Amino acid sequence: MSFPGHISTANPLRTTTETNPAALREPVDVVVFDVDGTLVDSNYQHAIAWHRAFRREGLTVPVWRLHRQIGTGGDRFVSQVAGQQAEDQHGDALREIHTEEFDGLIDEVELLDGATELLAELRRRDLRVVLASSGQPKHIDRFAERLGAPDLGIEWTRSGDADASKPDPDLIQVALDRVGGGRGLMVGDSTWDFLAAKKLDLPTIGVLTGGISEAELKAAGADTIYPSLRELIANLDTELGAGH
Repeated sequence: MSFPGHISTANPLRTTTETNPAALREPVDVVVFDVDGTLVDSNYQHAIAWHRAFRREGLTVPVWRLHRQIGTGGDRFVSQVAGQQAEDQHGDALREIHTEEFDGLIDEVELLDGATELLAELRRRDLRVVLASSGQPKHIDRFAERLGAPDLGIEWTRSGDADASKPDPDLIQVALDRVGGGRGLMVGDSTWDFLAAKKLDLPTIGVLTGGISEAELKAAGADTIYPSLRELIANLDTELGAGH
């Protein structure tokens, strides 16, 4: 059955270059994943939680603007959407309230279709996998458990593991270091993922599951782009090369 806006899996979106970017990569041995919006369908719950937090502090920020910044860490989120004065006066309270509000929404968050299968397939190919998130430990730990990360031997990061969040590359570097370094590939859903990854010269794969457009992801540095994780799974041989 098709729904309005459905994208056929028979025609995955890819960057429009004459040469497949994957063919130009050195083989990778580590795959770094963003979590929110990439593996779990949580971006809109985060936007609502932030909206409620701002309202509770007497501020109104349009939900669309909040959604556009999902993917940056809480350390810079408030100033990005509401300015430095809001950060100075309300930043700590807003972050605390956002966490409280998201606690009430987390049961509504579902894994994105194909997430567990993708992680398991990468591990089956003997690739190291690490989840690079600046989310609250209790949230990320819960998502990691649901994704089967402990059983698969997958590491993950949390808020506080890096000095600066995306689009700075610190968190991705911490994630790579956590699995012993190597030749990494970044998979994400937001412009911030790719702006950060490109500062480390990592190859990148984008998915449209976070609600950001193909054109924006490409402009931020996504080498190839897929509508969903299922399409990415179907093209892993192309993306990873024959060696995997």
